[in-house]
Amino acid sequence: MSRSPLLSVCIPAFNRSVFLPPLLESVLSQAGPDLEVVICEDDSAERDAIRSVVDAARARGGPMIRYFENERNLGYDGNLRRVISHAKGAYCLFLGNDDLLAPGAVATVTRALVRHGEVGVILRTYASFDDDPGRVDQVFRYFDAERVFPPGPQSVTAFFRRSVVLPGLVLNTAQALRYETDRFDGTLLYQLHLVANILLDLKGVFLPEVVALYRNGGRPDFGTSVAERGKFVPGKVTPEASVHFVRGLLDIARDTERARDVEIFAAVEKDLANYAYPLLAIQSSLSRSEFRGYCGALGALGLGSYPMFHVWVAVVRLLGTGRVESFIRFAKRLLGRTPLLGRVYKGEAA
Repeated sequence: MSRSPLLSVCIPAFNRSVFLPPLLESVLSQAGPDLEVVICEDDSAERDAIRSVVDAARARGGPMIRYFENERNLGYDGNLRRVISHAKGAYCLFLGNDDLLAPGAVATVTRALVRHGEVGVILRTYASFDDDPGRVDQVFRYFDAERVFPPGPQSVTAFFRRSVVLPGLVLNTAQALRYETDRFDGTLLYQLHLVANILLDLKGVFLPEVVALYRNGGRPDFGTSVAERGKFVPGKVTPEASVHFVRGLLDIARDTERARDVEIFAAVEKDLANYAYPLLAIQSSLSRSEFRGYCGALGALGLGSYPMFHVWVAVVRLLGTGRVESFIRFAKRLLGRTPLLGRVYKGEAA
């Protein structure tokens, strides 16, 4: 490329080679001079298959596709950090290894970056699907219109939990490199460390347009790297792994508060408790006694200090996840966005 691109679509790859062709097609169909694709393969069993897919895609994408292979398995957080280090774009747009870039997403993000000047983080809207991306399961839209979030603790709190799902999230590359660290390897949440620190320096933007398509289901591959062993089990989402995940999220918020001398931890913890349903739903198939123990472990992390956490526990126990999920989806369709629970900072009108 003759000049640095505006956007690097960053794909941390590990297994799931069967999903890479449609993923790359979703990006290449939007190719332009301000776009590159960076793929970093993390020493998985499907390395050869992934390399073959990339070679085939290069016949169409040419030099805009840049491919790297790690010498050893770094795990989710380490590979995310590595793919950022290879990016030449001013901004990194992330996609998981089985996700898709939504039609028109590059133009949507590019226009927003041009419109708002120097941006630290773009919080996107994304949609989920099962097998057919043409049949969207539900849309995750946090606010009803484009919003600008000035740098500061309130914006960190608004973006923090909402940045757990990776696809479509956009980060300022220079800022991401500035805050590079391996301190949180093994949490599966490295992007939250970056989001929090970047939003204390630069503004954030929320986009109401769907930027990425998230594929439901799939076998989790976490637990193979040194940093993840003993915390996650490949192929399973154990109660212990879920508790570790929440602990990591809170640890990152606590660390940011201490390192940057800002008050964010209590607000992040409360927001997590207010939206605790996904944390409970993922382990809802446990026996009654096991689920009680799991809820107790989450409560002991601090979520039990907030009434909404106990409300969600009671609702899941009484109604089951099927009914709760149906109600949540109905509310989203009615409002056109995710319901706001508690005092959620909404930034400023764009």
